[in-house]
Amino acid sequence: MVLESTMICFDNSDYQRNGDYFPTRLNAQKDGINLVCNAKVRSNPENNVGLLTLANTVEVLATLTSDIGRIQAKMHLVQPKGNINLLTGIRIAHLVLKHRQGKNHKMRIVVFVGSPLVNEEAELVKLAKRLKKEKVNVDIVSFGDHALNNELLTAFVNALNGKDGTGSHLVSVPRGSALSEALLSSPIIQGEDGLGGIGGAGFEFGVDPNEDPELALALRVSMEEQRQRQEEEQRRALAASNPDGTPQETPAPETTPAPAVAAEPNSEEAMLQRALALSTETPAEDAIPDFANMTEEEQIAFAMQMSMQDAQETVTQQAKRPKTEEETPMEVDEDYNEVISDPAFLQSVLENLPGVDPQSDTIRDAVGSLNKDKDKDKKSGDSDKDKRAK
Repeated sequence: MVLESTMICFDNSDYQRNGDYFPTRLNAQKDGINLVCNAKVRSNPENNVGLLTLANTVEVLATLTSDIGRIQAKMHLVQPKGNINLLTGIRIAHLVLKHRQGKNHKMRIVVFVGSPLVNEEAELVKLAKRLKKEKVNVDIVSFGDHALNNELLTAFVNALNGKDGTGSHLVSVPRGSALSEALLSSPIIQGEDGLGGIGGAGFEFGVDPNEDPELALALRVSMEEQRQRQEEEQRRALAASNPDGTPQETPAPETTPAPAVAAEPNSEEAMLQRALALSTETPAEDAIPDFANMTEEEQIAFAMQMSMQDAQETVTQQAKRPKTEEETPMEVDEDYNEVISDPAFLQSVLENLPGVDPQSDTIRDAVGSLNKDKDKDKKSGDSDKDKRAK
């Protein structure tokens, strides 16, 4: 099997708005490009394809790849604009092929031309000779029935092939014909040996349109409707994101510090985090906590915090208080002590207490011991006075 890298040149000029090819030249061309990409990759899984546009400033939409989905995604976003720039497009396609990864791949360019060419024949022939020297083959699909196109493109292909070469091809698709059907039977899809890369004997969808034209048409219309729905969804998504049609920039996120541990608002970790924050933070002096909205863990943490602060303040005040002389036991007032030791006073108090019998033996013994102590104190006091008198 032949290894090949292929660049496809997509004519997206304003002429592609015309509806002489169903449904328009642009959409018919998209179906043809999709057919070529699938044929190249299915003929050999190692083959690569790329895509660029020809209108105005040539733009490479996709570099060489075997991912057909990437080509299709880029192709469906193309809209008609400006005029075709054939020579620049072919030169850039050649430059992309020169930087291919598989150096053993043959180089091929497939060009879709559906706009009138304004180039001179000498310019096209000069470019063809250069491409022949670089061993680049070029297949051209010409459609639209423009007066001078076929003459110029025939000279270009003949210069590429030389006298005996057959590597480059020109396929002309007249108005009213189906572009995809013309490609299916062409050497661009079938190859030099007539074996195409599309299943079902080289026919699109695996169905021969000559044997079952109704089924082939139904499949083609279904694919076209699906493509139109995808384009409509893309337009609606763009319009919804930005009514002006310009890309909408995503605002930069605010630089706020993220929490140490992300947890759900009502989870146990979140409640523990709030309780820990309350226990470590120092509340303002005038701030009054909202106990109604605090969880049980938060209330416990707040109470612990307040108790720790009170203990710390007490220690601080004691440390700041100057040291004085050793504290002495508080002296009891002598008059008060004398009253307490009076047996008559104690007897009157005991008589007024409910449930106490002042005539009991225990009470009598206690009062009697007080009388004895009082007598001893009196005698000792008299002796002290006598000594002081002497």
